[in-house]
Formats: sequence, structure tokens, C-alpha cells
Amino acid sequence: MTEATTDQRLVKGARSRAVIARHAADVASVEGLAGVSIGRLAGDLGISKSGIATLFKTKEALQLAAIRAGREVFVEQIITPSLREPRGSARVRALIDRWLAYITDPVFPGGCFRATVLAEFDSRPGPVRDAVAGDHDDWMEFLAAEIRKAQEMGELAERDAEALAFEIDAIVGAANIARQLGDEARVATARQIVDRLLE
Repeated sequence: MTEATTDQRLVKGARSRAVIARHAADVASVEGLAGVSIGRLAGDLGISKSGIATLFKTKEALQLAAIRAGREVFVEQIITPSLREPRGSARVRALIDRWLAYITDPVFPGGCFRATVLAEFDSRPGPVRDAVAGDHDDWMEFLAAEIRKAQEMGELAERDAEALAFEIDAIVGAANIARQLGDEARVATARQIVDRLLE
């Protein structure tokens, strides 16, 4: 087998894994990670079960891949564009504005992927819960760090940054639930509350 053939197979395999993992995240946003199975995805995508099993081996590996795909979308939609804003309150506001936009105009069919899987796995021990919790912890640490940077510049009130990040997370989480229940007005209310917190 030539090196070029091997490289093409690796690229094709990586592309297939990415497509399957992203679809798994779509499914999980509606049905939770428990709804993600090799058989379900094979049927949805028109791929053989053995093809998916070759790439992922187990349901747990597929669920972990879905979590990574969900994280990549979150970073792409919220964090990366916000980092173009100057450090300080402008960046914190951009992060929160994009986060709320991610909820009001959802990328995933079931709304916020992270909110769905956090609620599903918060009390289930194991590698999937660890991955979900780790992703959430990383986001909270990142948001708190950006709040601290703004505070160091004298742009936000001197409050505990971790507590403020927690409050914002709770408000945005509630806004996501309201949006999923069809109550758009509560999303606007959430935005107003966050604005008051950041004054």
C-alpha cells in the first residue's frame, strides 16, 4: 500500500468520524446522549453499522465524540469570534451576546447541546459524565478569567469572577429552557438581567 493511499484513507476516516460525531451531537441535543447509538446513526446517515463500529468501537466512544463535536461548535460559534473583541468588558459582553444568540437561533435541533447533556449526565458516574463536566468546567473557568481581565482594567464591578460566571451560566441556562418551551420573552428578560449584572 502506498503512502498516498494510506494518507487518503486516514483523511477519509477523519472526515467520516467528524460527520458521524456531529450528527451524534444533533441527535443528543434532542434525545440526550442515551439516544445516540451505532444503529440509530447508521440508519440516519445511510452508513453500515459495521462502518460506524469500525470508527468508534463502542457507544461510549460515540458519545464522547459527540461531546467533542458539541464543544467544537460552541467554540466556533461563541469563543473564537468573541476573541476578536478587545480584552475587557467588550469581550465579556461579546461572549454572552453570542451565547444568547446560540440559544435564540440554535445551531443544534434541540437547542443548546451542552445544557441537554449536562442535565442528562450530572448524576451518572463514568467517562461520559467526566467529559461533560470537564467541558462545562473549562467554559466556566474561561468565562471567569475573561471577567477577571475586565475587572483588572477597571471595566466591571469588583465582584467574585467565579460567582459572576456562575450567575450568568444559570441565567443563560434558564433562557435556553424558556426558548425550548417557546417563551422568547424570557430570553429577552435573561439578557436584561445579564446587562444589570455587568453594569
